[in-house]
Amino acid sequence: MTTAALFILLFVCMLLGMPIALALGLSSITTILFFSSDSLASIALKLFEALSEHYTLLAIPFFILSSAFLSTGGVAKRIIRFALSLVGHIRGGLAMASVMACMIFAAVSGSSPATVAAIGSIVIVGMVKAGYPESFAAGVITNAGTLGILIPPSIVMLVYAAATEESAARMFMAGFIPGLMMGGLLMLAIYIAARIKKLPAQPWAGFKEVFSSGASAFGGLMLIIIVLGSIYGGIASPTEAAAVSAVYAFLVSIFGYRDVGPLRNTAWHNPGESIGAAVGRNCLRIVAAVPMCVVDKDVRKIVLDASKVSIMLLFIIANAMLFAHVLTTERIPHHLAELIIGWGLEPWMFLIVVNLLLLLAGNFMEPSAILLIMAPILFPIAVKLGIDPIHLGIIMVVNMEIGMLTPPVGLNLFVTAGITGNSIGWVIRASLPWLLLLIFFLLIITYVPQVSLFLPEYLDKIQGY
Repeated sequence: MTTAALFILLFVCMLLGMPIALALGLSSITTILFFSSDSLASIALKLFEALSEHYTLLAIPFFILSSAFLSTGGVAKRIIRFALSLVGHIRGGLAMASVMACMIFAAVSGSSPATVAAIGSIVIVGMVKAGYPESFAAGVITNAGTLGILIPPSIVMLVYAAATEESAARMFMAGFIPGLMMGGLLMLAIYIAARIKKLPAQPWAGFKEVFSSGASAFGGLMLIIIVLGSIYGGIASPTEAAAVSAVYAFLVSIFGYRDVGPLRNTAWHNPGESIGAAVGRNCLRIVAAVPMCVVDKDVRKIVLDASKVSIMLLFIIANAMLFAHVLTTERIPHHLAELIIGWGLEPWMFLIVVNLLLLLAGNFMEPSAILLIMAPILFPIAVKLGIDPIHLGIIMVVNMEIGMLTPPVGLNLFVTAGITGNSIGWVIRASLPWLLLLIFFLLIITYVPQVSLFLPEYLDKIQGY
């Protein structure tokens, strides 16, 4: 009775158009008050514990702030230029460079919509001007942007780690090879389509441009080394690395690239200026700019926007954890695990059920909420069937990627529609061919577990575990 009441209330709230966070919270509180033996005080306690007891979740606002600075600080433009210098001379190279730029930006942002917004707002217009069909450009970027939650560091992976108490560092390691593989598949598909459609290729820019663009993008690329290197090297936890990434992104955007903030459009070296004079002038300007950052409108807007996204996401997470708390206290995951084990399902059959459930949920809910609701249910069943929890996590993340592309709640669809000015229906049609490729990739990830497990197991072996 309690279980039925919980899910019926949730679906009724969602059908009424209530935001998912409020739907989760209201259905959980109502169920506790009327059908559960829990006290009202347990609600307040659980909401507090939802975030305070999960240290890993503290990384989320830091990664969001880091992404906000990088999205507006000119890093995306430099990454695109670097990617274009590497593959722009291949037929379809501009689209391939866009995918490569999404892969690189994903490794510094951890967010799928942020990747689409930062890269897509620049390259979609560029591809159309270069002779690519607009639908082709939009479809590529909408799908490539999903790599933002697969290539580490990933906010969605942090949520899964918190929900299952698995290692966030091992989840990051597990996502690295699948992320590269997915990017490679997209680029291969682009090359084949470009040969068929006779899409343009740019002239080879030369090694001078490769080194020049690489040096220009180095400030952003260093963030990948700082975050992933410190985590995999055992120097910092994901939360500590996220805090460092936020500080670094602030410094490189404001004082390095100077695309935003009090030093905006201030050159490092003016024509005819001596090196000594340039060093002295820049030192004085930087010292004077530090206190000005507090009142600068660019910096304040970036911090405010990042705060809004963080509050929204953490509010969803807190309510989803309250929902998961009701599931746990009613022993719903335990009963389901016993039921499915009793059916005698093989692991491969169970994974089909998992994918169908997650693909369906991805149409209606935000990824973090899905993970926090479904992970406590699926995790104990997977463990009993001998499925590695890290492998299950990557399967869930890839399903969340597909959820980013399916209406009515596909976030990437809305971002691309906003960039191109076209309707959601037009974006869905543009994304569909590439979505089929993503579903094929899901099958590989589901039934070839070593794609996900090779790197974490190899690194564990090196460290003697």
